[in-house]
Amino acid sequence: MPDFEPIAGRYLTVAIDGVDHRIFLEEAGQGLPLLCLHTAGADSRQYRHLLNDAWVTERFRVIAFDMPWHGRSNPPDDWWLTRYRLTTAGYLATIRAVWQALGLDRPVVLGCSMGGAIVLKVAADYQDELTGIVGLESAAYAPGRYNELLHHPAIHGGELCASYTYGLNAPTSPEASRRENWWYYSQSGPGVYQGDVHYYSLDWDAREDIKTIDTARCRVALLTGEYDYSCTPEQTEQAAAAIPGASLTIMKGMGHFPMIENYRDFRPYLLEALKQML
Repeated sequence: MPDFEPIAGRYLTVAIDGVDHRIFLEEAGQGLPLLCLHTAGADSRQYRHLLNDAWVTERFRVIAFDMPWHGRSNPPDDWWLTRYRLTTAGYLATIRAVWQALGLDRPVVLGCSMGGAIVLKVAADYQDELTGIVGLESAAYAPGRYNELLHHPAIHGGELCASYTYGLNAPTSPEASRRENWWYYSQSGPGVYQGDVHYYSLDWDAREDIKTIDTARCRVALLTGEYDYSCTPEQTEQAAAAIPGASLTIMKGMGHFPMIENYRDFRPYLLEALKQML
Protein backbone atom coordinates (compact mmCIF):
# COMPACT_ATOMS: atom_id res chain seq x y z
CA MET A 1 0.00 0.00 0.00
CA PRO A 2 1.21 3.57 -0.66
CA ASP A 3 2.76 5.23 2.35
CA PHE A 4 0.59 8.35 2.30
CA GLU A 5 0.91 11.02 4.95
CA PRO A 6 -2.39 12.04 6.62
CA ILE A 7 -2.29 15.54 5.11
CA ALA A 8 -4.90 16.75 2.62
CA GLY A 9 -4.14 19.74 0.41
CA ARG A 10 -6.64 21.80 -1.57
CA TYR A 11 -7.43 25.26 -2.90
CA LEU A 12 -9.93 27.77 -1.56
CA THR A 13 -11.08 31.06 -3.11
CA VAL A 14 -11.13 33.73 -0.41
CA ALA A 15 -12.28 37.34 -0.77
CA ILE A 16 -9.76 39.63 0.95
CA ASP A 17 -10.70 43.31 1.03
CA GLY A 18 -13.06 42.69 -1.88
CA VAL A 19 -10.52 40.88 -4.08
CA ASP A 20 -10.71 37.12 -4.71
CA HIS A 21 -7.55 35.14 -3.93
CA ARG A 22 -6.79 31.51 -4.74
CA ILE A 23 -5.36 30.16 -1.48
CA PHE A 24 -3.67 26.80 -0.98
CA LEU A 25 -4.09 25.09 2.36
CA GLU A 26 -3.32 21.72 3.85
CA GLU A 27 -4.86 20.15 6.91
CA ALA A 28 -4.91 17.08 9.10
CA GLY A 29 -6.72 15.94 12.21
CA GLN A 30 -9.90 16.86 13.99
CA GLY A 31 -10.93 18.82 17.04
CA LEU A 32 -10.18 22.39 18.04
CA PRO A 33 -9.10 24.37 14.92
CA LEU A 34 -5.40 25.26 14.90
CA LEU A 35 -4.59 27.76 12.15
CA CYS A 36 -0.85 27.93 11.37
CA LEU A 37 0.96 30.92 9.83
CA HIS A 38 4.30 30.48 8.06
CA THR A 39 7.31 32.79 8.22
CA ALA A 40 8.21 35.65 5.89
CA GLY A 41 8.96 34.54 2.33
CA ALA A 42 8.16 30.88 3.03
CA ASP A 43 5.04 28.70 2.96
CA SER A 44 3.06 26.14 4.93
CA ARG A 45 5.49 23.28 4.18
CA GLN A 46 7.28 24.50 7.30
CA TYR A 47 4.50 22.83 9.32
CA ARG A 48 4.77 19.36 7.80
CA HIS A 49 6.01 17.77 11.03
CA LEU A 50 3.22 19.31 13.08
CA LEU A 51 0.64 18.14 10.51
CA ASN A 52 2.03 14.61 10.86
CA ASP A 53 2.09 14.61 14.67
CA ALA A 54 -0.58 12.17 15.88
CA TRP A 55 -0.78 13.68 19.38
CA VAL A 56 -1.62 17.04 17.85
CA THR A 57 -4.00 15.82 15.14
CA GLU A 58 -5.98 13.68 17.60
CA ARG A 59 -6.88 16.89 19.44
CA PHE A 60 -6.69 19.65 16.84
CA ARG A 61 -7.83 20.22 13.28
CA VAL A 62 -4.53 21.59 12.02
CA ILE A 63 -4.75 23.96 9.04
CA ALA A 64 -1.73 25.62 7.44
CA PHE A 65 -2.17 27.93 4.46
CA ASP A 66 0.10 29.77 2.06
CA MET A 67 -0.38 33.53 2.12
CA PRO A 68 -1.19 35.17 -1.24
CA TRP A 69 2.01 35.49 -3.32
CA HIS A 70 3.58 32.62 -1.32
CA GLY A 71 4.16 28.95 -2.01
CA ARG A 72 1.28 27.40 -3.90
CA SER A 73 -1.13 30.33 -3.45
CA ASN A 74 -1.54 32.77 -6.32
CA PRO A 75 -0.88 36.48 -6.33
CA PRO A 76 -3.82 38.66 -7.45
CA ASP A 77 -4.65 38.58 -11.15
CA ASP A 78 -3.01 41.96 -11.82
CA TRP A 79 0.07 41.25 -9.74
CA TRP A 80 2.54 42.61 -12.33
CA LEU A 81 1.07 46.12 -11.95
CA THR A 82 2.19 46.50 -8.35
CA ARG A 83 5.14 45.83 -6.07
CA TYR A 84 4.35 43.36 -3.33
CA ARG A 85 4.26 45.00 0.07
CA LEU A 86 2.62 43.33 3.07
CA THR A 87 1.06 45.63 5.66
CA THR A 88 -0.28 44.99 9.13
CA ALA A 89 -3.84 45.75 8.01
CA GLY A 90 -3.59 43.53 4.93
CA TYR A 91 -2.05 40.66 6.87
CA LEU A 92 -4.73 40.82 9.53
CA ALA A 93 -7.50 40.93 6.93
CA THR A 94 -6.06 37.86 5.16
CA ILE A 95 -5.90 35.71 8.30
CA ARG A 96 -9.41 36.59 9.40
CA ALA A 97 -10.81 36.09 5.88
CA VAL A 98 -9.35 32.57 5.80
CA TRP A 99 -10.74 31.49 9.16
CA GLN A 100 -14.15 32.98 8.30
CA ALA A 101 -14.21 31.29 4.87
CA LEU A 102 -13.47 27.97 6.58
CA GLY A 103 -16.11 28.59 9.23
CA LEU A 104 -13.67 28.01 12.08
CA ASP A 105 -15.25 28.30 15.52
CA ARG A 106 -12.96 29.95 18.09
CA PRO A 107 -9.69 28.74 16.56
CA VAL A 108 -6.22 28.81 18.05
CA VAL A 109 -3.93 30.85 15.78
CA LEU A 110 -0.27 29.80 15.78
CA GLY A 111 2.37 31.76 13.90
CA CYS A 112 6.14 32.02 13.65
CA SER A 113 8.33 35.07 12.98
CA MET A 114 6.13 37.54 11.09
CA GLY A 115 3.31 35.08 11.88
CA GLY A 116 4.36 35.12 15.51
CA ALA A 117 4.16 38.90 15.44
CA ILE A 118 0.75 39.22 13.80
CA VAL A 119 -0.90 36.74 16.18
CA LEU A 120 -0.41 39.38 18.87
CA LYS A 121 -2.53 41.80 16.85
CA VAL A 122 -5.03 39.03 16.06
CA ALA A 123 -5.47 38.49 19.78
CA ALA A 124 -5.74 42.19 20.52
CA ASP A 125 -8.41 42.82 17.87
CA TYR A 126 -10.38 39.56 17.81
CA GLN A 127 -9.91 37.96 21.23
CA ASP A 128 -13.63 37.21 21.57
CA GLU A 129 -13.49 35.13 18.37
CA LEU A 130 -10.51 33.02 19.44
CA THR A 131 -9.60 30.35 21.96
CA GLY A 132 -6.03 31.59 22.05
CA ILE A 133 -2.77 32.23 20.26
CA VAL A 134 0.60 30.49 20.20
CA GLY A 135 3.36 32.87 19.18
CA LEU A 136 6.67 31.43 18.02
CA GLU A 137 9.43 34.04 17.91
CA SER A 138 6.93 36.81 18.70
CA ALA A 139 7.88 40.48 18.92
CA ALA A 140 5.56 43.46 19.24
CA TYR A 141 8.17 45.62 17.49
CA ALA A 142 11.04 44.37 15.32
CA PRO A 143 12.88 47.05 13.32
CA GLY A 144 16.14 46.51 11.45
CA ARG A 145 15.53 43.52 9.13
CA TYR A 146 14.60 45.41 5.94
CA ASN A 147 17.28 45.51 3.25
CA GLU A 148 17.03 46.80 -0.34
CA LEU A 149 19.44 44.08 -1.50
CA LEU A 150 16.80 41.44 -0.73
CA HIS A 151 15.30 42.27 -4.15
CA HIS A 152 17.95 43.47 -6.56
CA PRO A 153 18.41 42.65 -10.29
CA ALA A 154 22.12 41.91 -9.81
CA ILE A 155 21.53 39.35 -7.04
CA HIS A 156 19.97 35.87 -7.13
CA GLY A 157 17.06 36.62 -4.83
CA GLY A 158 16.18 33.02 -4.00
CA GLU A 159 19.66 32.07 -2.87
CA LEU A 160 20.17 35.36 -1.03
CA CYS A 161 16.94 35.10 0.97
CA ALA A 162 17.55 31.42 1.70
CA SER A 163 21.07 32.06 2.94
CA TYR A 164 20.06 35.25 4.78
CA THR A 165 17.56 33.24 6.81
CA TYR A 166 19.76 30.14 7.14
CA GLY A 167 21.83 32.01 9.71
CA LEU A 168 18.75 32.34 11.94
CA ASN A 169 18.76 28.61 12.70
CA ALA A 170 20.35 27.36 15.88
CA PRO A 171 23.85 25.93 15.28
CA THR A 172 22.77 22.72 17.03
CA SER A 173 19.77 22.07 14.76
CA PRO A 174 20.15 19.13 12.33
CA GLU A 175 21.79 20.23 9.10
CA ALA A 176 19.25 18.40 6.92
CA SER A 177 16.41 20.32 8.58
CA ARG A 178 18.18 23.65 8.29
CA ARG A 179 18.77 22.98 4.60
CA GLU A 180 15.13 21.97 4.13
CA ASN A 181 14.08 25.43 5.29
CA TRP A 182 16.76 26.90 2.99
CA TRP A 183 15.17 25.04 0.08
CA TYR A 184 11.72 26.43 0.81
CA TYR A 185 13.09 29.95 0.97
CA SER A 186 14.99 29.55 -2.29
CA GLN A 187 11.67 29.00 -4.09
CA SER A 188 10.08 32.26 -2.98
CA GLY A 189 8.83 34.62 -5.71
CA PRO A 190 10.94 37.68 -6.59
CA GLY A 191 10.57 40.39 -3.97
CA VAL A 192 8.18 38.41 -1.77
CA TYR A 193 10.54 38.05 1.19
CA GLN A 194 11.44 41.73 0.97
CA GLY A 195 7.74 42.62 0.84
CA ASP A 196 7.12 40.60 3.99
CA VAL A 197 10.06 42.15 5.81
CA HIS A 198 8.65 45.56 4.83
CA TYR A 199 5.69 44.72 7.07
CA TYR A 200 7.79 43.11 9.80
CA SER A 201 10.43 45.83 10.18
CA LEU A 202 8.83 49.04 8.85
CA ASP A 203 5.06 48.78 9.37
CA TRP A 204 4.73 46.57 12.45
CA ASP A 205 4.34 48.07 15.92
CA ALA A 206 1.85 46.54 18.36
CA ARG A 207 3.45 47.65 21.61
CA GLU A 208 0.32 49.52 22.67
CA ASP A 209 -2.21 47.11 21.13
CA ILE A 210 -1.04 44.09 23.10
CA LYS A 211 -1.82 45.83 26.40
CA THR A 212 -5.52 45.28 25.62
CA ILE A 213 -5.27 41.47 25.44
CA ASP A 214 -7.27 39.77 28.19
CA THR A 215 -5.89 36.28 28.72
CA ALA A 216 -9.08 35.29 30.54
CA ARG A 217 -10.81 35.65 27.16
CA CYS A 218 -7.94 34.64 24.83
CA ARG A 219 -5.09 32.45 26.06
CA VAL A 220 -1.56 33.47 25.11
CA ALA A 221 1.51 31.23 24.92
CA LEU A 222 4.80 32.68 23.64
CA LEU A 223 7.88 30.58 22.79
CA THR A 224 11.18 31.94 21.48
CA GLY A 225 14.47 30.25 20.71
CA GLU A 226 17.52 31.22 22.71
CA TYR A 227 19.58 31.60 19.50
CA ASP A 228 17.11 33.90 17.74
CA TYR A 229 18.63 37.28 16.86
CA SER A 230 15.75 38.41 14.61
CA CYS A 231 13.20 38.18 17.41
CA THR A 232 15.40 38.00 20.45
CA PRO A 233 14.34 36.43 23.75
CA GLU A 234 14.40 39.93 25.21
CA GLN A 235 11.88 41.15 22.62
CA THR A 236 9.49 38.32 23.45
CA GLU A 237 9.98 38.91 27.17
CA GLN A 238 8.96 42.54 26.63
CA ALA A 239 5.81 41.43 24.78
CA ALA A 240 4.90 38.90 27.47
CA ALA A 241 5.39 41.49 30.22
CA ALA A 242 2.75 43.69 28.56
CA ILE A 243 0.17 40.86 28.55
CA PRO A 244 -0.81 39.82 32.10
CA GLY A 245 -1.40 36.08 32.24
CA ALA A 246 0.63 35.25 29.13
CA SER A 247 2.93 32.24 29.39
CA LEU A 248 6.51 32.64 28.19
CA THR A 249 9.12 30.01 27.38
CA ILE A 250 12.64 30.62 26.09
CA MET A 251 13.50 27.42 24.25
CA LYS A 252 16.94 25.96 24.76
CA GLY A 253 18.81 24.99 21.61
CA MET A 254 16.27 26.64 19.28
CA GLY A 255 16.63 29.27 16.59
CA HIS A 256 14.10 31.27 14.59
CA PHE A 257 12.32 28.36 12.83
CA PRO A 258 11.67 25.74 15.54
CA MET A 259 8.87 23.86 13.77
CA ILE A 260 11.08 23.02 10.78
CA GLU A 261 14.71 23.34 11.93
CA ASN A 262 14.44 20.91 14.86
CA TYR A 263 10.92 19.56 15.40
CA ARG A 264 12.06 16.73 17.65
CA ASP A 265 13.46 19.07 20.30
CA PHE A 266 10.79 21.71 19.71
CA ARG A 267 7.92 19.26 20.18
CA PRO A 268 7.88 19.15 24.02
CA TYR A 269 7.68 22.94 24.13
CA LEU A 270 4.91 22.96 21.54
CA LEU A 271 2.81 20.32 23.29
CA GLU A 272 2.96 22.22 26.57
CA ALA A 273 1.72 25.36 24.81
CA LEU A 274 -1.05 23.47 23.03
CA LYS A 275 -2.22 21.86 26.29
CA GLN A 276 -2.88 25.38 27.56
CA MET A 277 -5.37 25.85 24.71
CA LEU A 278 -7.47 22.75 25.46
